[in-house]
Amino acid sequence: MEPRGYGFLLLLLHILRPVIALEETIIVSKLGDNATLSCIYRGRELHLKNLRVYWQIADDQEECSVVHALISGQDNESEQCIHFKNRTQLFWDGLENGDFSLLLLNVSQSDERTYKCVVLQKTEYTRVIHQAKVVLTLAASYSQPILSGPIRNSDSTGEEVTFSCKSGNGYPEPNVYWINKTDNSHLLPSELKIIPHADGTYSVFSTLKVKATSNMQIECSIENKILRENLSANYTQQMQSNGSSTESHKNLEKNGRGAQAACVISIIIGIGLLVGLTCWLWRRRSFKLLSYTDVQTNEDKGGLNSPV
Repeated sequence: MEPRGYGFLLLLLHILRPVIALEETIIVSKLGDNATLSCIYRGRELHLKNLRVYWQIADDQEECSVVHALISGQDNESEQCIHFKNRTQLFWDGLENGDFSLLLLNVSQSDERTYKCVVLQKTEYTRVIHQAKVVLTLAASYSQPILSGPIRNSDSTGEEVTFSCKSGNGYPEPNVYWINKTDNSHLLPSELKIIPHADGTYSVFSTLKVKATSNMQIECSIENKILRENLSANYTQQMQSNGSSTESHKNLEKNGRGAQAACVISIIIGIGLLVGLTCWLWRRRSFKLLSYTDVQTNEDKGGLNSPV
């Protein structure tokens, strides 16, 4: 068992910090996934019994900063923060080759921090041979936005109409854009609500009020900067020459695909019924031919046995 003075050793690392240039890596992980915090030493061959590996939170103000510790080839949990208990693993098959990366299980918003990996080697004296800094950023994809447009009459041009757009289950808070696709200008939302959920994700609801025109093309866009995702839904309404209007929602394309699939299935079922009917008629005809052959054979036998 290592002495409790191991906490003092962590303090000593701050003094030795300038000795090694610090690498910094940004890792993006989705909520609930496992994240690998990279720490690779590309030097000569190492012996675990001479090594001490410390993973800690880089923020000096943290009351508890120990994420994981490896001392002389053994995990040491004596000062590990409760938050990380049973949630951290090193890659044992790569340690002697300089891979000190840490696997952090089931990440949540509270894990969104900057971490530091410090590797010390003890020969004649203990020295820092490698340091790395990892910034863990978390994200979750938003659902495909649903855009609801107004129900318009043919003579509603010039009246104020309202659109609504909603999406959910994403992280972090999104950017929401309303765009007039006729000239690609941005429109200010009338209302914007970002609703937090117990699992740490968000839902977003926004409305837009505009003056109706004869050619309306409105887009609602939900942007997740961390994942570089931009999901959009579109509304289009054009006035025809006879005064009637046509509307289309791109976010309803799935219904069209569903109708096509239903049509294909109906055709397959029809073909199956036709094949089944053909087989039944063929078997019935074969049965009648067989019965006729049996009767003919019996009549022939009767003719041979009758007296002359």
